[in-house]
Amino acid sequence: MAEFVRLEVEAGVGTIRLERPPMNALSRQVQEEIREAALAASARRDIKAVIVYGGPKVFAAGADIKEMADMSYQDMVEASGALQACFTAVASIPKPTIAAVTGYALGGGCELSLCCDLRVVGDNAKMGQPEILLGIIPGAGGTQRLPRLVGPSRAKEIIFTGRFVAADEALRIGLADRVVAPDDVYTEAVALAHSFVRGPAMALRAAKEAIDAGLETDLATGLEIERLQFAGLFATDDRTVGMTSFIENGPGKAAFTDR
Repeated sequence: MAEFVRLEVEAGVGTIRLERPPMNALSRQVQEEIREAALAASARRDIKAVIVYGGPKVFAAGADIKEMADMSYQDMVEASGALQACFTAVASIPKPTIAAVTGYALGGGCELSLCCDLRVVGDNAKMGQPEILLGIIPGAGGTQRLPRLVGPSRAKEIIFTGRFVAADEALRIGLADRVVAPDDVYTEAVALAHSFVRGPAMALRAAKEAIDAGLETDLATGLEIERLQFAGLFATDDRTVGMTSFIENGPGKAAFTDR
């Protein structure tokens, strides 16, 4: 059984919950437990949407610097692969994912939030990539996912300075999608997740795959990815259910079966 990371499931929503007080430092053990939870959430058919949550006080304040300080170059060559595998497992969950962010989401914590499709952020949150202040750079996707989200120039400024980004700025630049009171972060994330639970699972998966794969290629290839995903959904029962319900009852009333 995992020591610091739990996967909880309720009403179709899976919550990957970090519990390593006081700051949810992302040690190598925590990284592996996150990876295992992400793989489990991907595989379980009863999970329709996933929340990553660090608790009511802090999301994750970054890597375990004490653990990292004594590592050699050779040590990090090995550890960095496992580090990225942890975050890739979260980013690859084939279902809508939401980071529920309270307090600090710094360094690896910010990178973990970037692996999610959406970010619900408390108005007390501080996000950022302060690795430069340690003489290193982000190593779990920050130099790649942050520019794709907020643009290269803004990402460079955040990474070069190592400064903290407050919740209001995070919302303005697209680093956050919703900002609410800290006590409301998790309930807001759950409400958002439930809107996906009621949706057509195959179409949501296809949309996520088309967007993510399309961002990695040119427009023509992206359009072909979209076309194939779009056409493939005509082999699903949910496409028939959705269109029949629209014709008979109007939009937004279909009862999807995930088939």
